[in-house]
Amino acid sequence: MKKKKWRHLGLILFSAFLIAGLAACGGGEGSNGSGDDGGLKDKYTVATDTGFVPFEFKKNGEYTGFDIELIRAIADEVGFEIDLAPTNFDGIIPGLQTGKFDIAIAGIGITEERAKKIDYSDPYYKSGLRIGVPKDNTSIKSLEDLEGKTIATRLGSTSAAFIKENIEGATANEYQQMSQVYLAVENGSADAVLYDAPNVAYYIKTEGSDKLKMVGELYKAENYGIAISKGQDELVKAINDALATLKENGTYAEIYKEWFGEAPPKE
Repeated sequence: MKKKKWRHLGLILFSAFLIAGLAACGGGEGSNGSGDDGGLKDKYTVATDTGFVPFEFKKNGEYTGFDIELIRAIADEVGFEIDLAPTNFDGIIPGLQTGKFDIAIAGIGITEERAKKIDYSDPYYKSGLRIGVPKDNTSIKSLEDLEGKTIATRLGSTSAAFIKENIEGATANEYQQMSQVYLAVENGSADAVLYDAPNVAYYIKTEGSDKLKMVGELYKAENYGIAISKGQDELVKAINDALATLKENGTYAEIYKEWFGEAPPKE
């Protein structure tokens, strides 16, 4: 009887030890980069829209631009790798909601409506909307002159919502690619473009220099933020800390000056 009793006790102790060992192994997987324990992962999928010059675009087969260089610097600072996932702008927020993407950087304006669906980093760029019209146009000089006009803009952008909500009688023609937006104004199928100021300014300074001009003021000033799928508080904090460090050590200013030709405005 005693042998059976001790044998039974031994089996119980062995089982308990085995369960504890398996639990310890499970905890180790979460801490080495799986992210199951709520910690940071070794790699994140980063959505971007490569048609938003000079923030993100493809040049000589490589992805580059202000946003691309900034997210790479942030990733280096935090210590994770990135897997760039180019997509159309209107697919970015849904992709973050479904978990297809972890992070997105694509000149994404910070809005209350979007903040219900995704999380944001601290602002990293102050923007606004600008109007572009054909060079020979003399009738459109301000936002008020766009009333009743056909305005080209980007599908799913804050500028599209702004047109619908603020410009009486205007028709917002939305396109997936910015090249289509500018072409619509140049070929006369739209009266003007209304979109993010840095993109409009860059296009008119480069490819569109002999076709379009900017008119009016900077409208609806807004901040860009790095978008992050909900429930990743530690990642949000890590990105914010890295962004603050890059601003303090001068790296942010170097990247800004490389793409915009001037020092960033003082905060």
